[in-house]
Amino acid sequence: MDTDYKARIGNLIRDARKHRGLTQHQLAELLATSQSAINRIEKGHQNLSLEMLARIGAALDSEIVALGAGPTHLRVNGPTQLSGSIEVKTSKNAGVALLCAALLNRGRTTLRKVARIEEVNRLLEVLNSLGVQTRWLNEQNDLEIIPPAHLDLANINEDAARRTRSVIMFLGPMLHLADSFDLPYAGGCNLGTRTVEPHMSALRPFGLEVKATDGSYHAEVDRFVAPQRPIVLTERGDTVTENTLMAAALHTGTTVIRNASSNYMVQDLCFYLQKLGVQIEGVGSTTLRVTGCETIDMDVDYSPSEDPIEAMSLLTAAIVTKSSITIQRVPIEFLEIELATLEEMGFRYSRTEEYVAANASTRLVDITTYASDLTAPLDKIHPMPFPGLNIDNLPFFAAIAAVAEGQTLLHDWVYENRAIYLTELNKLGATVKLLDPHRVLVEGPTHWSGAEIVCPPALRPAVVILLAMLASKGTSVLRSTYVIHRGYEDLAERLNLLGANIETFRDI
Repeated sequence: MDTDYKARIGNLIRDARKHRGLTQHQLAELLATSQSAINRIEKGHQNLSLEMLARIGAALDSEIVALGAGPTHLRVNGPTQLSGSIEVKTSKNAGVALLCAALLNRGRTTLRKVARIEEVNRLLEVLNSLGVQTRWLNEQNDLEIIPPAHLDLANINEDAARRTRSVIMFLGPMLHLADSFDLPYAGGCNLGTRTVEPHMSALRPFGLEVKATDGSYHAEVDRFVAPQRPIVLTERGDTVTENTLMAAALHTGTTVIRNASSNYMVQDLCFYLQKLGVQIEGVGSTTLRVTGCETIDMDVDYSPSEDPIEAMSLLTAAIVTKSSITIQRVPIEFLEIELATLEEMGFRYSRTEEYVAANASTRLVDITTYASDLTAPLDKIHPMPFPGLNIDNLPFFAAIAAVAEGQTLLHDWVYENRAIYLTELNKLGATVKLLDPHRVLVEGPTHWSGAEIVCPPALRPAVVILLAMLASKGTSVLRSTYVIHRGYEDLAERLNLLGANIETFRDI
């Protein structure tokens, strides 16, 4: 039993390390130990003290062990029948981009109904360490941001910065605020990797040169360099588009960005920048024409739109439990492909006429779901850049396919090894076969039964497991759920308002 327990902890540490993009050698350096020790730990051949578990958890930003107050696990009693109505909260990904963009404005930015999640908390810690004043204004999660006259770059909170991947989006605004600066990087990313190099090539035309030093990006800015021709993004990524937009916002010329993402968080950033006086043509398309301002100093109030990924989470909860619920304030423009796919599978729902979000641009509807008998789609399900099926919504189709009659092939071509976490659904009775690191074959229908599962370090697969537990007979336990709190605000509590039976607890 002791050996099995150590092996389970080792597997959890290995998965969290890979999710953070660290090698065994890099984790060993963070912990001031040897690579062979990390190898033994991950194989379950090493005794671990509570202190070492806490240090590993801090290095990996994964709640391997938690001491003190606060829930760490979820106990789910099922099967569940959901009912009632629920509003979709504002977009997490738009919120973090807008926090970074607020650095462009010397005046006060007030953001309405910001998602109060751990990712936002980490960014606020970074901003506060730079001298930015931030405060929550009320229970509606309105947030005020006031930058200082000069950022205290030498005092940046490195621990908080390393715990959020969103810190990469500081490059765009900060290249206008300092001639040189150091920015900690999260997850052991190195220049030249797929996730970082597109940012470098997009920002180089603005005079930014970045070198990887000991755990940080060292940035130097040449003020005599400016874009001479359209910037063509080598990948249509959301964060690289946002970084380029923020760099262009304080460039007084006109910048043309080609192969830009037109996804929901990018559109919210465009709408915010337009309120600051930045001229942007082509919002919602893959070509953006940005005419920036020399300086921006104004008080601005902005309301980010609702989160299509949370809306998909709630749709999935209704589908797997065969429940009828009403999901209010759904950003329909960013869920049309998902809904069309679900209709092909037999999903029944109704929706209201469209109305406009508080940002005065995004189209919303209310959706009422009905219990549906689904069949597997004829073709595979795979993500594409917007307006295709959102990459963050793909994992939800694993739980949906598990309740459908027949075989469904899911192809997660963007992320390395994320698909493997979907096989955890097998512990609840599903039949999910891993074909390779990017593809799984799901066969349904499933007779769900409760199980105890350690939360995977990937956000969306973790939520998929929680939603499947709602449909599972008996008691299920999802352990170490910090990763869910990084991307969702009070998800378990809000599901309980619809009739779920989820309780939070922690080990004594």
